[in-house]
Amino acid sequence: MRNPFKIDPDQPTSISFSGGRTSAYLLWRILEANGGRPENTRVCFANTGKEAEATLRFVRECGIRWQVPIAWIEYRDDPVGFALVDFERASRQGEPFEALIRKRRYLPNPVVRECTGRLKVRPSYKFLRQCGWTEWDQCLGIRADEPRRVAKIRARGHSCESAHETPCLPLAEAGVTVQDVMAFWQAQAFDLELPTVNGRTLEGNCDLCFLKPKGQRLALIRAKPETAHWWIRMESLRLASKPGGARFRIDGPSYADLARIAASQQDLFASDEEPIACFCGE
Repeated sequence: MRNPFKIDPDQPTSISFSGGRTSAYLLWRILEANGGRPENTRVCFANTGKEAEATLRFVRECGIRWQVPIAWIEYRDDPVGFALVDFERASRQGEPFEALIRKRRYLPNPVVRECTGRLKVRPSYKFLRQCGWTEWDQCLGIRADEPRRVAKIRARGHSCESAHETPCLPLAEAGVTVQDVMAFWQAQAFDLELPTVNGRTLEGNCDLCFLKPKGQRLALIRAKPETAHWWIRMESLRLASKPGGARFRIDGPSYADLARIAASQQDLFASDEEPIACFCGE
């Protein structure tokens, strides 16, 4: 039986590392199956500037402990389109995200959610092209218990940004579930220092991503009120002429309203609201 984590050394392969437990587990399984980082591979972590500090520490720790180079990539509004940084130089105040918003002159939202593509996928694609690659496999950390995401990617057959990238889903192919990922990290000497609820890392990806349920964002603001400041400031810019582009979401309270509700200790939202799926990864 073919090992889905075994990499063909003759085939350029990008390993997408979102900074979460699942994609880190994917990286570890690939390293284990290939006796270290395979030839002709790149591990890419794209930082939006709104990742939790614990995420940045976790990415650095994986690179050091597993002795694997990780390309820290950030979007730039310039002819190159990206910059290579590291833990010390990584943006922490949403600078890449804000640069994209000011360039596009509207806020991403559930209908037009360009942030993943323009802040993560495209900068990584440009980096790999700069490495001299023309076509490559792209390993994504999507598990077997995420069937809708798996089906969507397999139906598409290539990256949402380029036909040059062929997505590979080793975790789904191997039948890996969130329970497998959590069991792995419970046995390790280090872990992502962010809590989970039912296998979901609530602070994962962008700290107050508009795709997270209102109740979840409210809870996060209550725990760390300062995280709302950037989101409030972005909505206060009112860059778009249409309301749908001047707010991250128009089907609920603004971030300023969420901050006021959090400060009042009210709880106005259903606890069973589902998050909207995105492809930032876990």
